[in-house]
Amino acid sequence: MDTGRFTALIDSFLRSSGWNTVAAGRAINEEMTGLRIFDAPLTGVASADDPAFRDLRRESVVGPHFLLPEEWLPGARAVVSFFLPFSENVRRANRADRDEPAPEWLHGRIEGQECIDRLSAFLVERLLEEGFDAVAPSVDERFRSCTTTNTVFLDGDGAPLPVSFNSNWSERHVAYVCGLGSFGLSKGLITPKGVAGRFGSVVTSAPIPPDNVVASAVYENCTMCGACVRNCPVGAITIEKGKDHVRCADFLTLTKEKYRPRYGCGKCQTGVPCECGIPPR
Repeated sequence: MDTGRFTALIDSFLRSSGWNTVAAGRAINEEMTGLRIFDAPLTGVASADDPAFRDLRRESVVGPHFLLPEEWLPGARAVVSFFLPFSENVRRANRADRDEPAPEWLHGRIEGQECIDRLSAFLVERLLEEGFDAVAPSVDERFRSCTTTNTVFLDGDGAPLPVSFNSNWSERHVAYVCGLGSFGLSKGLITPKGVAGRFGSVVTSAPIPPDNVVASAVYENCTMCGACVRNCPVGAITIEKGKDHVRCADFLTLTKEKYRPRYGCGKCQTGVPCECGIPPR
């Protein structure tokens, strides 16, 4: 098993499983039926004992509640992170309206995440069939996250840690360690295939050779051009302070009320120079 084989497995799942297209029974409207959500994947592998994972436990990064690969899976040897870029149809539709999420984007956010969850389970199953242990942390029962008020991550005295919009396994930070890109002003990860897409990962005992080249700077791929600042419909991003998670979350709550059971925005990921690649300096 190597990175190429893993990429081929993901690509095969996207093309043949049916989860990468919007089914008629779930389409917001007739035009959405058959919509392809994701393009071909980008994959990166890091050794499970890569010291960069321990760096994620610093309070200034994710925090001490971040679980290391070996805590998710004793005997872990590799972490495989994958990025699924949204298709051009999804991205183009979301560029058209600066204020409201496109139906295509709403499907990408909700049905797209369901596709990733199914894909993660598929990858774990294949690794188990080949005699290796594996776990996909984000769909594991031990996965925990919080939004504005933290009630799940506690310090040694049992008091809540001073964190918000956090989890014990951050797909974006794991992707950063696995060499898939660097962060942008909007807090998305800018990969060679851009920022518009979704991440997933698997921790495994399989001896997959690492191929990660971690970005030399946290914002290496971001030019700080301010396009995401201008695109944000509620002013949740500034050049000076980056992304205001509370303001962003409040807007997403409004979209959930309007488009229930779906929600989304994505204006900071579309119509920007980093939408589908690393922008030139």
